[in-house]
Amino acid sequence: IKLGSGVLTGPIECITTGRADLALGVAASNTSTAGLQLQDLGDITFVFAVAPTHPLAHIETPISDEMLQAHRLVVVADSAQRERTSMGLLNGQDIFTVDSVQAKINAQVRGLGCGFLPEAMARPYVEAGLLHIKTVTRPTRQVRIRYGWKKPSNGSLGKAMQWWLEQLESPVTQQALLEKHLCPHL
Repeated sequence: IKLGSGVLTGPIECITTGRADLALGVAASNTSTAGLQLQDLGDITFVFAVAPTHPLAHIETPISDEMLQAHRLVVVADSAQRERTSMGLLNGQDIFTVDSVQAKINAQVRGLGCGFLPEAMARPYVEAGLLHIKTVTRPTRQVRIRYGWKKPSNGSLGKAMQWWLEQLESPVTQQALLEKHLCPHL
């Protein structure tokens, strides 16, 4: 079995191009790929986070899009090679692009920009005082996360894929994937 990860449309591309048999963290809900199977893992809530030294860290009122536009946003590049997408960008905003969520967290901790992070991944950094959660005027963003695989043309899944799919049905496994993240710098 080939297990792949990616960002935004990258996981789906990994499956459709054969670079992965199973992708975790799929955010897309609709695709026209024949045989593609998607199953829900759960929802991830995003929070707006800044370093304690960032100018927005000391703003007491909810932060508007106009205020956000004046500050560099750290974003994760879509890992897809073909059809790329983006989320949460404002027209004309200065952006700093990184290749993973962990790199995004590291950049935000260092005050290189601000941005929205999965709450569960930001939590240890907030608890350690390395990030501050700020209220924004935008609605809270929740993203439904899925896992996906391509059904073989002969209809028969291998033993390894069957085992993984059984594990992924477990609420304990789902919660661990959504909530439990390693924090390499803490």
